[in-house]
Amino acid sequence: MNPLSEIIRREIAQRGVLSFAHFMELALYCPKHGYYETKKDNPGRRGDFYTSVGVGEVFGGLLAFQFAGWFESLDPQSATLNLVEAGAHDGKLAADILGWLRRNRPELFRQVNFWLIEPSVQRQAWQKGTLKDFAPQVQWCNSLDDLKLGTQNSKSSGIIFSNELLDAMPVHRFGWDAAKNSWFEWGVAVDGEKFVWTKIQTPDARPLTLDPGLLAVLPDGYIVETGPQAEHWWRQAAGILDRGKLMAIDYGLATDELISPDRARGTLRAYYRHHASEDVLANVGEQDLTAHVNFSAVQAAGKSAGLKTECFETQSQFLTRILRNALKTGSIGKWTPAQARQFQTLTHPEHLGHAFRVLVQAK
Repeated sequence: MNPLSEIIRREIAQRGVLSFAHFMELALYCPKHGYYETKKDNPGRRGDFYTSVGVGEVFGGLLAFQFAGWFESLDPQSATLNLVEAGAHDGKLAADILGWLRRNRPELFRQVNFWLIEPSVQRQAWQKGTLKDFAPQVQWCNSLDDLKLGTQNSKSSGIIFSNELLDAMPVHRFGWDAAKNSWFEWGVAVDGEKFVWTKIQTPDARPLTLDPGLLAVLPDGYIVETGPQAEHWWRQAAGILDRGKLMAIDYGLATDELISPDRARGTLRAYYRHHASEDVLANVGEQDLTAHVNFSAVQAAGKSAGLKTECFETQSQFLTRILRNALKTGSIGKWTPAQARQFQTLTHPEHLGHAFRVLVQAK
């Protein structure tokens, strides 16, 4: 039995049962033993899943072009442009963005103050190795609380973004009891050598706001996930900015899309060597865990913090519009066949184009 399994078993022994959110947090982020602490190469062909960053530098280049345009409209006279990435993993996307800016917008590049929000010492080390050529312009902080964009901790203008961060934040898992006309929470217990699901009665639980008529026909055992940590993070990030943009690219859906016959088992999945599995309690620390973001809830969190939604669309729509604008301005020259293939992978509905959604809110 691996050390991480022992840690989780001890916590269950003390508490009797763990919420799945706490189980997921330990499985992914436990210091020294969590999945994201030990596996630098989990994205990519040899890892457990593909990401847009792994497709090639076109993804970072298109984002860099968009960020440059946003900066010009946000605060063109500012001497410092704050660009913040949360959940940068090994720093490859940051390197692609900074590299494009240095080649194509050298004056703006010199103004950029690039922050990485990273609580893990291990992942900071990976990122510093990747970004060593941009060292003077890159700073790290452990959390949003430590982010200092303005003078003397004041608010400031800037762009805060993440790619595949919110869908890796811990979620609670709920099931529908049709006979009782109520929700219950799924927790994690121990049965012999295995982790198993167990019901937690949660009075007045309302994971989603649904029409009573829909609840009346919802199948018994229907599963949904909620991500209060993602919503809290988004609201907190919004509060940092006086003026700016907040962007997330993630697997996700609107609330009305979460209720579908195809999703009776919820969206929670494990990924191991590019194979998806619903057995999320197995292989602790060896497989990725992810659930679709409820973008309606995240949008509402941003609205409560004073943000307005500028777009919520597929990655294909978002990147295609960026490319169209870049071509109009002559910012992108003739692409190589390899770059064209990258763009096709990023935007094709059967690859990454439809599965990922992009939410941009602004203040």
